[in-house]
Amino acid sequence: MSTERLHDYATTVTWVAAGAGSTKTYAGYSRDHAIAFEGKDVTLRASADATFRGDKTLVNPEELLLAALSSCHMLSYLAFCALEGIEILSYVDRARGLMSETGGAGQFVSVTLEPQVVIARRADFERAVALHGAAHEACFIANSVNFPVMHRPVTSAATAAIN
Repeated sequence: MSTERLHDYATTVTWVAAGAGSTKTYAGYSRDHAIAFEGKDVTLRASADATFRGDKTLVNPEELLLAALSSCHMLSYLAFCALEGIEILSYVDRARGLMSETGGAGQFVSVTLEPQVVIARRADFERAVALHGAAHEACFIANSVNFPVMHRPVTSAATAAIN
């Protein structure tokens, strides 16, 4: 019997650059802002993508979405591997997202996760690769978006690559 559980998350986004100029003109205001997380002792400085007059040295909302998808997949994957006794020695994902913009509006059209995973035992290879599918199905963030999230894992044993 499955029961629904609700999880509540809260952030506070503050435009920190209001002192640099108002929105009197589109080109004249800063896109810099701070993102605080309820109950966390961390605040991110962010901006718009440089294409949209943001600060290229700060993270932007598009990168945060990509990071959320990558992080969620990794956490789901590591959990499944741990539950099945598959020892993961390292995990690095170089995720890419493609956004389409038309007439001032945009949306992501795809994200590809490319995790590079090193496992301890060659005997776990097939199951370790298969668990990426289970992780994708379980990922809360991937289940919340309306575009495809693909994964192209490269898995190797501690001694030799085995794509």
